[in-house]
Amino acid sequence: MTNAVRVSEDLVKEARIFSKIDKRSVTGQIEHWARIGKCAEENPDMTYSLIKEILIGIAEIEASESSEYTFG
Repeated sequence: MTNAVRVSEDLVKEARIFSKIDKRSVTGQIEHWARIGKCAEENPDMTYSLIKEILIGIAEIEASESSEYTFG
């Protein structure tokens, strides 16, 4: 389900620039930032890099691209 949300033109301009880096749509870039921001607010002790790795891991599991980790 999608909903229309109003955001500032400045945010859209920035999203348009950053979306080209990772080949996302402008909407996808804003959703990405929202996901990262939500996770950061819920886990203020986590770094951006750690949050990004966790989200990558979740996406891999959802795509059945995960493998068992072997220690040592």
